Amino acid sequence: MKDKHYLSPLLEPRSVGVIGASERESSLGNVVIRNMLASGFKGRLFAVNPKHDQVLGVPCYPTVEDVPHRLDLAVIAVGPEKVPAIVDGCGRAGVKAVIVLTAGFGEAGPRGALLERHTIEAARRHRIRLLGPNCLGIIRPELGLNATFAKATAIKGSIGLISQSGALCAAILDWAKPNNVGFSAVVSLGSSSDIDFGEVLDYMISDPRTESIFLYVEGIRDARRFMSALRGAARVKPVLLIKVGRHPEASRAVLSHTGSITGEDAVFDAALRRAGVIRLYNLGQLFAAANALFSHFRPRGNRLAIITNGGGPGIMAADRAADLGIPLTEFSDLTVERMKAAFGDQWSGGNPVDLGGDADVDRYRKTLEIVLAGPHVDGVLVMLSPQAMTDPTGVAKAVAEIEQNADKPVVTCWMGEELVREGRRVFEEAGIPTFRTPEPAVELFSHISAYYRNQKLLMQTPASLSHLNPPSIESARLVIETALAERRTVLNEMESKALLAAFRIPIAQTVVARSATEAMVLAEEIGLPVVMKIDSPSILHKADSGGVRLNLGSLAAVRTAYQEILEEVRRNKPDATINGVAIEPMILKRHGRELMVGVRRDPVFGPVITFGEGGNRVGVEAKKELAVALPPLNRFLVRDLVNSSRIASLLGEFRTMPAIDRDALEFVLLRVSEMVCELPWMREMEINPLIVDEQGAVAVDARVIAENVSPSADRYGHVAIHPYPSQLTTKWMQPDGIEITIRPIMPEDAELEVEFVRKLSAETKYYRFMNTMRELPPAMVARLTQIDYDREMAFVATIEEEGKEVEIGVCRYATNPDGESCEFAVVVADEWQHRGLARKLMGVLIETARNRGLAYMNGVFLASNERMLNFVKGLGFVLSNDPEDNTVKVGVLSLQD
Repeated sequence: MKDKHYLSPLLEPRSVGVIGASERESSLGNVVIRNMLASGFKGRLFAVNPKHDQVLGVPCYPTVEDVPHRLDLAVIAVGPEKVPAIVDGCGRAGVKAVIVLTAGFGEAGPRGALLERHTIEAARRHRIRLLGPNCLGIIRPELGLNATFAKATAIKGSIGLISQSGALCAAILDWAKPNNVGFSAVVSLGSSSDIDFGEVLDYMISDPRTESIFLYVEGIRDARRFMSALRGAARVKPVLLIKVGRHPEASRAVLSHTGSITGEDAVFDAALRRAGVIRLYNLGQLFAAANALFSHFRPRGNRLAIITNGGGPGIMAADRAADLGIPLTEFSDLTVERMKAAFGDQWSGGNPVDLGGDADVDRYRKTLEIVLAGPHVDGVLVMLSPQAMTDPTGVAKAVAEIEQNADKPVVTCWMGEELVREGRRVFEEAGIPTFRTPEPAVELFSHISAYYRNQKLLMQTPASLSHLNPPSIESARLVIETALAERRTVLNEMESKALLAAFRIPIAQTVVARSATEAMVLAEEIGLPVVMKIDSPSILHKADSGGVRLNLGSLAAVRTAYQEILEEVRRNKPDATINGVAIEPMILKRHGRELMVGVRRDPVFGPVITFGEGGNRVGVEAKKELAVALPPLNRFLVRDLVNSSRIASLLGEFRTMPAIDRDALEFVLLRVSEMVCELPWMREMEINPLIVDEQGAVAVDARVIAENVSPSADRYGHVAIHPYPSQLTTKWMQPDGIEITIRPIMPEDAELEVEFVRKLSAETKYYRFMNTMRELPPAMVARLTQIDYDREMAFVATIEEEGKEVEIGVCRYATNPDGESCEFAVVVADEWQHRGLARKLMGVLIETARNRGLAYMNGVFLASNERMLNFVKGLGFVLSNDPEDNTVKVGVLSLQD
């Protein structure tokens, strides 16, 4: 048994009051009350308006406090100036949730912002949760709840829609009904002054009616909560998302519409990939994806085969696939042999498969069967243009028949209109995605197959680099603290490289000369040739100011360069503070590639890591060419970052140059990820160039900008994705010499967890899961092992047996949505019970929850499980009866005593 979600009063209300309900046609309150009546709300409905005794037959009361029944939900449809007092009245009446439909708040200027602040203060004072303002409302078809002012309603289905735009919700609802697309819930967030995406996503994760989730996003207020909920949802349900505000002009429009900050679009895209989410770019793609999901269109990869009866359309599809990075599959030898045996010279011999303008039903059928059976094919696009000898309807029926038994997705493109109309109808009835032109068909395959790649990224849980030489975090921190204490935020090159060296990144040694004579002495010590660069906290791009000289091979050249650099910099930057001239060895790598590794702070998602071509390329266009990733990274994520960059193709064998040392490059990126996580003071960093060849990597130049940050209880509170907390791993030695490792769980533990549960006795399984399941279902395995360390924690206890890791116990807590309490569970292998392991695990779990700032830990136990009841009482839990179920007990432990 589990408590109801705290948003249940909003999304599953048993009593609703419409404040501002009216008899006046087309008024906001009139439309809402009509919608509630038309949808057949299954709970109790009340109207609030001092001018009426009833509205459309619904009993009406002067104020919300006069309603004789306590309301779960109040829908407010009055002018903005009245809303703060009404919310206050709702609080006195015991209302648990309100929806503010009215506009005219923060988006309307300073006066509206003040009204919004007073409204939120009233809601918080009474612990009311508030949706809006400036929103369309919510629809729950299963409950007959339509608390919106939309003209269209929703039919029952399995899609959960969350949108910041009420207008977009209305458009989707208008499209969905005639296309037989149904919804489990439609939630319009509006300005998200209180309830935001993260909380509604939390609800939909556990909502059994919701099988897939669509999001329309303009901006995010709480990135950590958003990412946490998004990753949690995407682990168990497909999540599709449209994000607007991709360009600066649109971002300004978003700010004026909802007051949300959008951040950089490339960063948002990286966040979505890491969250396992499918990103769409327009409503047409959303509608197509909705139909595809409804028909259980599930690619396992992104290798596409194209079958067509015309070369031109096939090339159009291939071009679009290339634009989107979708590889056209190379057919296996067996597929090629089968095609040759079936068609001989009639086959084009490659992909796209051009069947010719005279292709009949049988040729299409045989080709599709052979191609679908191919081992290198993840999906097939079947295209047809209505040529003289073509039977569009007959071919459509054959494709639909084969698709019914196929284990790979099929998408179709029947080009034209009149002659192919009946064929399209065949596909629509069979639930097969069909299009009029090739491009959107390929886009659909691209978007849905991205789910496959993004789910792999979601699975990654970067661990610490404990197997490598540990960094000197204390040394790095002292370098930054010293600069900040001197009121400097820009670290000089020596300090910046000191940070890199503290994290074991190879650097080119740098020294600073303050006279021409000193420059010659230092250059001779380092060894000629050398590089000389201006050392100034006022200058970020040294070459642009004339402050760089390369490949100086004599002491005379060094002396001349010193004077020239000072003169040129003073001429170009007369106000710059000059510390001296930095000198370092000239790195001569004949096969070296100049790369750039950077860190910058996004206003929404915090620190991000960038990678791309190095050198003196600056400006907007150079920034666009950088690949972006959210920390923390592991080798899988580092390779994905490198491979998604434009320079990736130049890192392998290229002309006369050998491939670079990929391990060395990956090492640097892993160390930079570690720096980001461990140094919250680092606002920006740029290693440019990082020179990498077949023998290794070296950071030639580096720049770091630091900032003061407030102390935080959360060591990793500055990053959007919580790293794997390897620092929580402990060892526990048993009297008999057996060493038990207690560590946070990770996705790779799926098999360990399945085997552990399989071996539990029926009684232990029943007490843990309240049923006697034999095997953990795959969805539950994913949920138990792919956790978000920001809002939950699970520890496994393992031992080594015959060289293999074996799980002998597990405990976990999940933070409740109130953010103050958590619910726990613990189970120990039968043969390890009565040996103190459960108490040890609970001690680790309680201490972790306490350190995270949680106030209470609670649990639900079967009343018949006396051993467990005695155990938790011994830990300090206070037990009480559950008022709704006498078969269970509820236990609560205060963590802050």
